Amino acid sequence: MDITVQELHQRLAAKENFIFIDVREPHEYEEFNLGARLIPLGTLGQHLEELSEHKDEEIVLHCRSGARSGQAQMLLNSMGFSNVRNLLGGVMAWKAEYGS
Repeated sequence: MDITVQELHQRLAAKENFIFIDVREPHEYEEFNLGARLIPLGTLGQHLEELSEHKDEEIVLHCRSGARSGQAQMLLNSMGFSNVRNLLGGVMAWKAEYGS
């Protein structure tokens, strides 16, 4: 299941509770971020144990364009996470809609 930048924007503004993860690289995160926890895609597997306590909670993933977060979504889904959402268009779509 995916999430749009508009829905994410509304939910962040309302301070709704969900797990928010940025799977980009540290240099990308430093340039611009949405306040998510940084776990680069290449290291996601090393964080599965600590994330496992959130298996049934909503997890929203994002990257630059949606491709890496889509891969992360598939990985988490295959590991039994039940409510993983990918930000459609990633940070590029966010910047197009809301600026940087």
